[in-house]
Amino acid sequence: MKYKIAVTLIPGIGCILAKKLIAYVGSVEGIFSEKERNLIKIPGIGEYLAREIANQNVLKRAEEELGFIEKKGITTLFYLDKDYPERLKHCNDAPVMLFVKGGVNFNHPKVISIVGTRNATRYGKEICKDFISEIANRNHDVIIVSGLAFGIDVSAHRAALENGLQTIAVLGHGLDIIYPAAHETVARKILDQGALVTEFLNNSSFDKQNFVKRNRIIAGISDATIVVESSEKGGALITAEIANSYNRDVFAFPGKINDKYSLGCNKLIKSNKAALIESVNDLEYILGWDTKSDKKDLQQVIPFITLSDDENNIFRLLKDSGEMNIDSISYQLDIPVNTLSALLLNLEFSGLIKSLPGKVYTPA
Repeated sequence: MKYKIAVTLIPGIGCILAKKLIAYVGSVEGIFSEKERNLIKIPGIGEYLAREIANQNVLKRAEEELGFIEKKGITTLFYLDKDYPERLKHCNDAPVMLFVKGGVNFNHPKVISIVGTRNATRYGKEICKDFISEIANRNHDVIIVSGLAFGIDVSAHRAALENGLQTIAVLGHGLDIIYPAAHETVARKILDQGALVTEFLNNSSFDKQNFVKRNRIIAGISDATIVVESSEKGGALITAEIANSYNRDVFAFPGKINDKYSLGCNKLIKSNKAALIESVNDLEYILGWDTKSDKKDLQQVIPFITLSDDENNIFRLLKDSGEMNIDSISYQLDIPVNTLSALLLNLEFSGLIKSLPGKVYTPA
């Protein structure tokens, strides 16, 4: 574990380059035992970075962090671990390491992010509260993700907690503090009904840029990002842009044309960067969420159709799960996406499954 933490501390080595470095060397531990002359040959690693790796100053800091992790009961998720968020794993700039307090299944079938302005209006807070309440009332088992900031973020967390839904708070700092301090009570409740997540070590510098950086985690671990209120510029719009770059669905609630905190949402909708959303119906339609209480019994379908082993495994997985996106199916069954696409098409032609928006599949 020490080496996994240490690789994130090497100056000049970001998430993308760290993964490339691990792939070339073959292991995390091997990075710190590799000769400097060999490191220089790796694409993207010049003489300066090779020296930074070779001097191994980061190992001491990693040992200190490991002590903090063990003392506070923090869970670590390395990007190659099975429990690392599968959705996030498919984002090229995903963190190499996540630190987690609380307990939640990051690979839950339904995960959405709700973000917005810190200066939320009464209208925005009511939309947030009513929308999450409606999700719960329609029996959708959904994890709500946000950033624990003032305004829409904390409103989303509170509404999730009140409605018995799990919620994840992605932090822009280490797990040694809670910011803002006013939300410490909410954070404690989240630990019982979700998780606090960060990529930052304890005692990290309190940098405004870290809160921008964490937005990619909010967007990456979710199926969709929903913007409730936003001015023309702000963190919520950054999260929406990142979600679009990850090919995730983005939604925005519309507002009055002269309302300062509706300008961002209206701009997203007008520029086709977000779908207009008014209720859970819109979310259900675009994400393909099943709202039927009694599903068709498919018990007798398989015997009459000849399936390959892979096709049978896919069908059984979908029957058990209800619906899954193609990346999750690929991960669960260890089938490459290009091979999986053809198998899914065959099953669709056979009438056993159907495809939904967002590369989601469900039993027919």
